[in-house]
Amino acid sequence: MASGQRKKAAMQHKLQQLRSVTNSSAVNKASIIVDATRYIEELKQKVEGLNSQLGTAESSSTSQDKLPMVTVETLEKGFLINVFSERNCPGMLVAILDAFEELGLDVLDARVSCEDTFHLEAVGGESQENESIDAQVVKQAVLQAINNMD
Repeated sequence: MASGQRKKAAMQHKLQQLRSVTNSSAVNKASIIVDATRYIEELKQKVEGLNSQLGTAESSSTSQDKLPMVTVETLEKGFLINVFSERNCPGMLVAILDAFEELGLDVLDARVSCEDTFHLEAVGGESQENESIDAQVVKQAVLQAINNMD
């Protein structure tokens, strides 16, 4: 008989836990279970809503994730420019070289890989007739050229 009392006490404890988790004020088993079912449905709807928001956020940030990484280091007479993108876009190299030309940078040395990803490492020297420019201006010009491709 003690075993039956332990089972009943365990069931009562579990129902009490279910009531507290679901914020139920029900007293009998059936009402507690109905409240728990409603609570589970609410949770499912919340999860679906959050997944929907997450999907929307991911699709809008996908283009953000694909923005290239651009670094520009100042050298004694020019700049070391590195551009890396996880996607290769037709015309990216041309757009970057056009930006160099607009800034008055001469490409002294360059290595480019544009099979699946895009990677450019270039040394750009300032033209003699060009006023001095800084690395941030070069970086912004390269990023702007890439953004204008889209």
